[in-house]
Amino acid sequence: MLVVIRGAGDIATGVALRLFRSGMQIVMCDLPISTSIRRTVCFSEAIRLGSYSVEGVEAVKATDPQEALKLAQSHKIAVLADPEANCIKELKPQVVVDAILAKKNLGTTKDMAPVVIACGPGFEAQKDCDAVIETMRGHYLGRVWYFGKPIPNTAVPGLIGGYAGERVMRAPADGTFEGVASIGDMVHQGDVCGTVAGKPMLATLGGVVRGLIQTGAHVHKGMKSGDVDPRGVVAYSRCASDKAIAVGGGVLEAILNLSGALADSKPLVTEQGERPVRDDEEQNHE
Repeated sequence: MLVVIRGAGDIATGVALRLFRSGMQIVMCDLPISTSIRRTVCFSEAIRLGSYSVEGVEAVKATDPQEALKLAQSHKIAVLADPEANCIKELKPQVVVDAILAKKNLGTTKDMAPVVIACGPGFEAQKDCDAVIETMRGHYLGRVWYFGKPIPNTAVPGLIGGYAGERVMRAPADGTFEGVASIGDMVHQGDVCGTVAGKPMLATLGGVVRGLIQTGAHVHKGMKSGDVDPRGVVAYSRCASDKAIAVGGGVLEAILNLSGALADSKPLVTEQGERPVRDDEEQNHE
C-alpha cells in the first residue's frame, strides 16, 4: 500500500514510522527549506542532507515522483521537496495523510485518494477528509474522529516536565535564523541558543535543547524557533515523542479501517456524532 504524507516534521515522522513498520510504502512531502523544530526526529532533514535516519529507519531525498516511488518500493522512506504535494496526481496513492499540523487546511481534499486522513485542527471528517486524528495532548490524543472536527487549537503548548509555554523559544526579530546551540545540548535559562538579525534568542528555562529550527531558515518575530525540555534527558531528543507515536497509531487504525472499502468490504465505522466535551482546557496541540 502506497501512502503519501503531507509534511515531514516530527508528528509526520512519527506517523511515517508507524506506517512503515506496518509494511506500507511511504512518500513524504515537505518544504524545500524545512521549518521543523525537532529536526533530530524529522525526516524533513533528508531534504537538507540527502538522507536521514530516525530510530533506525532511513529516509532519502527524491528528485521527482518516479524516483520517490522506486525508493518507497525499495524499503526506504522517500522525501520530496513538494509542499503542494503535486506528486499525488502522478503517484495515485491508496492513502493520503495530511500531517503538516498547520492548524488549518493547506489544500488537502477528500478526492485526493481513496482514503484521506488529516491530523489535528483545521479539518472536518466527511467534508475535507475521511477521518481526522486528535492531536491534542490529553485523554483523546490519537483518537480517530470519523465525523466532525477535532478539539480546536488553543495556541498554548502542552505540558512537558511541568512547563508549557515557558519551554518554547521564539524568534526575537524578522530575518534569517542562525543557530548557536545544537539539539541535545544542556542549557541554562538565559543562554543564547540562536540569533536573528543580530538579536539573541535565549533559552527560556534550563534543560535539554529539544528542538531548534535549521540555520538559514527565514523566521518572523515571535515564530516558534526552538524548544527546551526541562526533564533533562538527552535521549528524548533522539526518538519520536509519545505524541507523535500516538497520532501515528491513530492514522494506522484509520487506514486499516477505511481501506476495507478498497477490498469491497464495509469499513468498521460507527456513527459517532460530535466529539466528547473535554474538561482539561489547559491542554493544547503543541
